[in-house]
Amino acid sequence: MTYRKIWNKANTSEKVDVVITEVGGTVGDIESLPFLEAIRQFRLDVGVENHLNVHLTLVPFIRAAGELKTKPTQHSVMRLREIGIQPDILLCRAETSLDQDLKKKIALFCSVPADSVISAPDVSTIYEVPLQFRSGGLDEIVVNKLKIQCDRPKLKDWERFVEKIKHPASEVTIAVCGKYVELQDSYKSIAESFIHAGVENDVKVKLNWIEAEKLEEGNHAELLKDISGLLIPGGFGSRGSEGKVRAIQYARENNIPFLGICLGLQTAIIEFARNVCGLKNANSTEFDEDTSYPVIDLMEEQKRIKSKGGTMRLGAQPCEIARGTKTYKIYGKERISERHRHRYEVNNNFKDVLLEHGMILSGINPELDLVEMIELPDHPWFVAAQFHPELKSRALKAHPLFREFVGAASKYSKKR
Repeated sequence: MTYRKIWNKANTSEKVDVVITEVGGTVGDIESLPFLEAIRQFRLDVGVENHLNVHLTLVPFIRAAGELKTKPTQHSVMRLREIGIQPDILLCRAETSLDQDLKKKIALFCSVPADSVISAPDVSTIYEVPLQFRSGGLDEIVVNKLKIQCDRPKLKDWERFVEKIKHPASEVTIAVCGKYVELQDSYKSIAESFIHAGVENDVKVKLNWIEAEKLEEGNHAELLKDISGLLIPGGFGSRGSEGKVRAIQYARENNIPFLGICLGLQTAIIEFARNVCGLKNANSTEFDEDTSYPVIDLMEEQKRIKSKGGTMRLGAQPCEIARGTKTYKIYGKERISERHRHRYEVNNNFKDVLLEHGMILSGINPELDLVEMIELPDHPWFVAAQFHPELKSRALKAHPLFREFVGAASKYSKKR
């Protein structure tokens, strides 16, 4: 099946020059064997001139001996060859760059040309890796082996991007208040989006990861006092929800720039309903099924679905933005499409009371008549979205919500 997927991707109607297939894990593990067998067979069918095996290996530095050791790489290649795969290129992960003698040694014992042994040393940012590989000649080797005719890569923009990451003009601290912060990879896309947005604002974004439950202990003001921005990310379940509500109230009342994503929008609605609209104990039915004011709820058609996964709103959805809003200024257009992954929605029965107390519903799904974005006009920067903007942020094109949020946080930081 893996073999067929690779083959189908290479022969789709769209123009495809190269199909990159990554096989994770460790060579020799039983889990990866079917995938490696598919790679072995694929080479036989398409021919060696149309196929390239790039093997990532470890060259550890032994501090006691003061040297890099090549045995793990030799052993890994040996196991790969036992399966029937000969690497064409070796990417050697190490703390430092490999010297020429080490490259020749690896080449000799792994049957790979010395110029195809590429150093992959530690770098200060992952975005420097393409430049590191370019300096090692990896791109030239790939196009030559596959006989691809193409222009030399234009990396000036990427080089400037990396330079700004490494040498920003200033620093800004933004708190991320969530329930999964002990495993920060849970918010990997958000963390990377802040890097992209930081570059466009020429600042380094220092993230202060705050466990939402800790804010329920009554010390939220102390934990949040030094931040210049607050982001509440997505999540599921009631744990930490009251801590998020307290954090949002603190940001709203102290004019701290705020960005809510998915559950972040929902908890912002809850906070506003309670503390501005006077709807005491307003809540989401996800957290309290018996709440008197269910400002966040399932849609009626969702309630009839018994399969839990079937109630989720997934993938790209349209959003119409109201002119004259901060959101319109951020996007610069009336209609956008953003990616969703959530179950609960803003309850339309409470839209009027939210509007009466000053909240702007700046983005609406035109097909489902659901709230997509909100903002507060009397706050310097208070915006929340039901979708996940981090999923569309790119290195050389930060998502506009993150870009403007970081810009607002930077401005706030300078005024403190």
